[in-house]
Amino acid sequence: MKVEEIESFFRELQDSICNALETTDGAAKFQEDLWEHHSGGGGRTRLIQNGNVIEKGGVNFSSVKGEVHPRLRQQMDLHPGDDYHFTATGVSIVMHPHNPNVPIIHMNVRYFELSNGTCWFGGGIDLTPHYVVEADARHFHQSIKNACDKHHPSFYPEFKNWADDYFYIPHRSETRGIGGIFFDYLKPNEEGKGQNLSKETLFAFVKEVGETFAPVYTSFMQKHRNDPFTEQQKQWQYLRRGRYVEFNLVWDRGTKFGLETNGRTESILMSLPPQANWEYNFTPESGSAEAETLSYLKKGIDWV
Repeated sequence: MKVEEIESFFRELQDSICNALETTDGAAKFQEDLWEHHSGGGGRTRLIQNGNVIEKGGVNFSSVKGEVHPRLRQQMDLHPGDDYHFTATGVSIVMHPHNPNVPIIHMNVRYFELSNGTCWFGGGIDLTPHYVVEADARHFHQSIKNACDKHHPSFYPEFKNWADDYFYIPHRSETRGIGGIFFDYLKPNEEGKGQNLSKETLFAFVKEVGETFAPVYTSFMQKHRNDPFTEQQKQWQYLRRGRYVEFNLVWDRGTKFGLETNGRTESILMSLPPQANWEYNFTPESGSAEAETLSYLKKGIDWV
């Protein structure tokens, strides 16, 4: 299996997800920004704004080539004197809705290949409700579990725990949302995270994750798009967006790595919301829906 086949799927995935989101939103259309990377390759950044449901969202495709950055060499324990080049391709998505009853969602699926033949898959999908609805949380996790179970029985529990640990804001002692799955360095035919599976099998799993995004998120868009909300709930949404910003700028590895390696800033920061607020020492009223949501923002909840 060649990288061109994987890249082709990611391009098609971007197209299909954009079409599904536009159709469900019913008003806004994606604007495309083509760009080239300084070391080779490039991408298609697509932004949707001011729709009926989506206030701001991005669906990005990239396929970048170049010499392995010294920081990544150190992270991967590569010999500093060797000549390593890479190809990295994938799709990344973040959606910020108008209505605080519609959740934020993030997904990333990616493939990385070194010139010495080493390759791996990575990615994940997680949901960040402004207000946690148990039925929605269970539906989301069940959908993700169904996708995982088609490929290996250990994928969902293993990658769900990984997501709980990764999508965590240590300085707030809370998770970013209700989690999902997260996986990285899934190498073909290797014991451990890849479960000694072939490249074709791992790619089929990544495809399954990518194709799960649109039906799951559009169902939430349709379910909650017309839910009434108050100004107080809108202000809570802005505070929750603030937590999202804190995670992405302080803890997210992809954001930090992209900025440190001179990646395309606008594409890297497309995940940020159009507006976010911070309020000093804010504590929701006991027994409120906001307080209930905070009670769900912890690791280890068994949603399925």
